Amino acid sequence: MDFAYTPEQEALRDNVRTFIQENVSDEVRQEIEDLGIRRRGPKVRELYAKLGERGWVGISWPREYGGQDGSRIDQYIVEEEFARAGITVGGAGSGAPAILAAGTEEQKKYFLPGLINGEISFALGFTEPQAGADLASLQCRAVRDGDEYVINGQKMFTTAAHYASHIYLMARTDPEAPKHRGISIFLIPMDTEGITVRPLWTIQNEPQAPAGTTYGDARTNEVFFEDVRVPTSCLLGEENMGWYVGAMGLNLDRVGASRYLISVQRDEDIVNYVKENDLGGMNLAEDTSVRDRIAELWIEAQVCRLMTMRSMSLVEKGGNFTYEGSAEKVFAPEHGVRTTETIAQILGPYAQLLNGSEDAVEEGVFAHNLMGSFQSGINHGSTQVMRDQIARRGLGMPRN
Repeated sequence: MDFAYTPEQEALRDNVRTFIQENVSDEVRQEIEDLGIRRRGPKVRELYAKLGERGWVGISWPREYGGQDGSRIDQYIVEEEFARAGITVGGAGSGAPAILAAGTEEQKKYFLPGLINGEISFALGFTEPQAGADLASLQCRAVRDGDEYVINGQKMFTTAAHYASHIYLMARTDPEAPKHRGISIFLIPMDTEGITVRPLWTIQNEPQAPAGTTYGDARTNEVFFEDVRVPTSCLLGEENMGWYVGAMGLNLDRVGASRYLISVQRDEDIVNYVKENDLGGMNLAEDTSVRDRIAELWIEAQVCRLMTMRSMSLVEKGGNFTYEGSAEKVFAPEHGVRTTETIAQILGPYAQLLNGSEDAVEEGVFAHNLMGSFQSGINHGSTQVMRDQIARRGLGMPRN
């Protein structure tokens, strides 16, 4: 199996890198740092307009919905280079894969172009106070009332809810059905009457995590729904089949550059740091125990890369993509935890100093990464749940 890039793809990467050098200015980076990676101020909107002119957003999405009908690998290359520059380009976490697979024609024509041009963004309304790792236990209710649904309930840890245009909401529509059935997904504007958003400040808030921190969001949210009325056109897919639509969408959403880089950029960070810096008068690059441990992590990082490339190859060729995203969701986050723990051992007490400390290493990015790394095993499905999906979908094992 050959995962090498073609000359045309390498040329695309060179073009993207040149564009980033010429257009991602200090002012753009500062605006992103001030507003957050997924919010767009005037300078970032100008940057995205230039990206749109080059056809670099939504490359693999259908042309009829604003995409380019291009290669998934080309899209991955563009996403990877911009992700390394701290800029989100592409559909990771957007809900687009589920809309493409299960949406009506009207939903595709409305949402997909809006996701590409940045006018639409989603917050994921999944987790609830009593339904986190066991998401199928959710209790947020959507009751059919003529041509509308009436929604009541609460969601937790809804990152982006304070600025997203819509929420990708999972709610129970049949309380009598088995818990994995009777769930539906709705695409709801955040300005709908009856929706209240309240902040939940994270461990990364004070001191504020520096740029480049994985899972460095200072804020997430809790969202309340009180007699929220939405038209039936907000329903994504069939009523009561939302669990399967959501699982499929998340599986596809896990494939791409941003997910891959979440897992491996910390490996790259410590390699670069050890090459370029001494610590307390010690040359870490010449310490054989340090070199051996980093080599082990680097090999694991390459496994992450190969798993991602395998998944993209399957999607590109229209293969049966079932458990592969779940397998990545187990291996990559657990690798990320091992990496942050190893970095803490290599750097010693310096790795515990947060942003703002006089002796913090790299503005405390390694310390903030350590604090944030453990949530990667929970976000978008816990690794325990993913193992269950691998067993049943990948290995064909029975539920009990």
